[in-house]
Amino acid sequence: MRVRLKGINWSIKKLADGTSKTYWYAWKGGPRIDAEPGTPEFMRLYNEAVASYKKKSAETFSSLIDYFKDCSEYKDLGEKSKRAYDGYLKLIEAKFGSLPIGALEDKRVRGDFKEFRDSFSDTPRKADYIWTTIARVLSVAKDRGKIAVNVCERGGRLYESDRSEIVWTADDIRAFCGVASVELQAALLLAVWTGQRQGDLLRLTWKDYDGTYIRMRQSKGRGRKARRRVTIPVGPPLKAALDAALKEKRSAVTILVNSFGRPWTEDGFRTSWDKAFRKTSLKDLHFHDLRGTAVTRLALSNCSVPEIASITGHSMKTVQEILDAHYLGGRLELAESAIKKLSEVYG
Repeated sequence: MRVRLKGINWSIKKLADGTSKTYWYAWKGGPRIDAEPGTPEFMRLYNEAVASYKKKSAETFSSLIDYFKDCSEYKDLGEKSKRAYDGYLKLIEAKFGSLPIGALEDKRVRGDFKEFRDSFSDTPRKADYIWTTIARVLSVAKDRGKIAVNVCERGGRLYESDRSEIVWTADDIRAFCGVASVELQAALLLAVWTGQRQGDLLRLTWKDYDGTYIRMRQSKGRGRKARRRVTIPVGPPLKAALDAALKEKRSAVTILVNSFGRPWTEDGFRTSWDKAFRKTSLKDLHFHDLRGTAVTRLALSNCSVPEIASITGHSMKTVQEILDAHYLGGRLELAESAIKKLSEVYG
């Protein structure tokens, strides 16, 4: 006998290996049911979820969090960003979920939020994310007329990070490749020759490469239209590596794979990368610095701002800001080139 369960929701997602999987939820936005529909285990998990559900008051901070998650500001985020938000929202709701909306408009509650942020001062970046998440929820609520005041505007930061001029040098790259697996070396090669983000590189498939170009849509951006399409001509070293990999007739659909020949998970890749990095004597270099390294290498190769932007997917304004504020300030190569040109004219 089939029983129709009220509120059941599902979504179909395409996995990295090209197959599809259906995920079931107790209700839209509710907990996932990790069991096969129609089984006793599925019914048990569904009933537990319904029994534990407590309808939230429409007059509390919890209701604003729910409202935020129903808005485009949250829905248009990438899956990775949503997972990050969800972790911080869970912490915030546990602490302030029952706070009446009226109290949120009292400027004195700002002190409570700051005190909560400062309780994570041992991890300044996490503390700042908690603060900015609260501010974001309140900002959306204010913008849409749910509250009149956002008490968390202009909150300041505990974490300070200046990664100016932090790029991978040729020696750094050689040092890492000396201890890294061929799979990690392939990721590094892709990064410095395309200037793309880690997540986008891990998702690249062989369909995105036609032997001459890599064509892809970048994942970062608010809304699908904000996610740029880029067509990247493949340089000789990268082409040689990709063509060699193609000849191996790999079964994985993604270009980058782990040591088992399977698509990387983001957590698996980060763990393997960090493990290899610790074997070197390198300090304070991250995978995402390879994106800036690519910008720098292109600039040092006399590429123009529009040329760089066409490859990395940045706007031209952003490329110029990167070059001005981060990657080219104090570069010895440019200084030497400038003096050489000066000497040719006045020497």
